[in-house]
Amino acid sequence: MAASGSTKAVLAALFANLAIAIAKFVGFAVTRSASMLAEGVHSCADTGNQALLLLGGRLSKREPSPRHPFGYGRERYFWSFVVAIILFTLGALFAINEGIEKLRHPHELDALWVAIGILVFGIVVESLSFRTAIVESNRVRGRLSWGTFIRRSRTPELPVVLLEDLGAMLGLVVALVAVVLAEVTGEPMWDGVGTLVIGVLLAVIAVVLAIEMKSLLIGESATAEDRAKLLAALGDSPEIERVVDLRTQHLGPEELLVAAEVDFADDVSGDQMPTAIANVESRLRTAVPTATRIYLEPTHTPA
Repeated sequence: MAASGSTKAVLAALFANLAIAIAKFVGFAVTRSASMLAEGVHSCADTGNQALLLLGGRLSKREPSPRHPFGYGRERYFWSFVVAIILFTLGALFAINEGIEKLRHPHELDALWVAIGILVFGIVVESLSFRTAIVESNRVRGRLSWGTFIRRSRTPELPVVLLEDLGAMLGLVVALVAVVLAEVTGEPMWDGVGTLVIGVLLAVIAVVLAIEMKSLLIGESATAEDRAKLLAALGDSPEIERVVDLRTQHLGPEELLVAAEVDFADDVSGDQMPTAIANVESRLRTAVPTATRIYLEPTHTPA
């Protein structure tokens, strides 16, 4: 369900950003607004980012190989990290540079109502994409707050799309306020100020995403809820007397490595060990279906 929801959210964002990018560049050609140009580049970056997220999802489905025996699940983490880098370099830095240039060499805007119409169109379309991301995230978020969900989610696409859509909506509002202020006050510097604000906003979002994706790339453990389920399944196994150690790591959003050091009960003989291990693994997979790789290490070998 999580993977399907992620794909739906990414596709909604891709088509929304593509339509908005075209509209913004048309608006820039008519108005010569720096805010509009920055937003157009931002939407192009977002469109490419969604394509990269889809590419990561496709590449992650490849079968394990001798060189990558645990599969390619982390492709999704890698491409999400690349998205954060692109958002910072192509989105934030470009907007900041344009804002500074606009403040140094301001010029009046043309066709104000064209700019306003395009920005309002963008806000409406981006809101629809943002709503899709919220709906799909709510399917897996549970009772977590939005901030906690973004920090703890092991599915990278949903936090990326959520923050990108939020940044895009806020950026559109800032651009709209900037062009209106520039027209009302007769000060084109407001267009440059708006562009700078958009750049800083994108930089903050990119840094947050980069930090979260870096953590996933390095390797994060199971969530506290899943760890509790694994421990409960081990504790409910009559074959096991004591859990000495339990370590987990996500190989991908839906792939969890589980390694446990356990004391088997004294009445489990050496001949019974394979069956006992198979029973325990079955309980673990039932408790946490994403536990695709399970390794149990007995602290001693029964006679």
